[in-house]
Amino acid sequence: MLPPRLRHSSVASQQLRVYVPPHPLIKHWLTVARDAETPMPLFRSAMSELGRWLTYEAMREWIPTQPVRVQTPLEPAPAEVIAPDTPMGIVPVLRAGLAMLEGCQALLPQARIFHLGMVRDEETLQASCYLNRLPERIPEQMRILIPEPMLATGGTLVQVLDELKGRGADPSLVRIVSVLAAPPGLQRLGSHYPMVQIFCAMIDERLNDQGFIMPGLGDAGDRAFGTES
Repeated sequence: MLPPRLRHSSVASQQLRVYVPPHPLIKHWLTVARDAETPMPLFRSAMSELGRWLTYEAMREWIPTQPVRVQTPLEPAPAEVIAPDTPMGIVPVLRAGLAMLEGCQALLPQARIFHLGMVRDEETLQASCYLNRLPERIPEQMRILIPEPMLATGGTLVQVLDELKGRGADPSLVRIVSVLAAPPGLQRLGSHYPMVQIFCAMIDERLNDQGFIMPGLGDAGDRAFGTES
């Protein structure tokens, strides 16, 4: 079980575990990201910091450790280290996932990075893949972290998880870090992959007609890379 200070949301299916960590730094950087007056460099910093602190929470009881003994300045002592042979991967969903990647990678420097480029049709809200750098076969027991800032309809993440599962990934070892999530996306993800765990800064109320999370923070990719029209 994760620490009780991680709040568990039942907004999706009973099996899907969604955590909204009550960390002051997560709250702070979410506020910075939401503010329409936040300039691009600071917004990008906020996304990186959210990636860092959400990854920190997601790592609890997910990364295996192994016992060792170390010699302190006074005497030998039992200790634990991260198991060095545990395969780990990060799958940022382009473009917006890149804004969180630096923070995620800072805590998982040994993880391999597999880029997936997904674009959503603004009329149908259906996502399609334009870049796939996943290996043909996912190593057995690989822990996979997916940075995806906005979990809105859930369609993109279901496609990403389908692709990972088709290449041998174990969905129960996958964790998702999102800045914001909405009930429709959580419900969709819960119906397809209830064993996946999600860590997000906030669960917002709804989606608008264009599939944007409300009140949200706008288009995370455009705001991070200065491509707003």
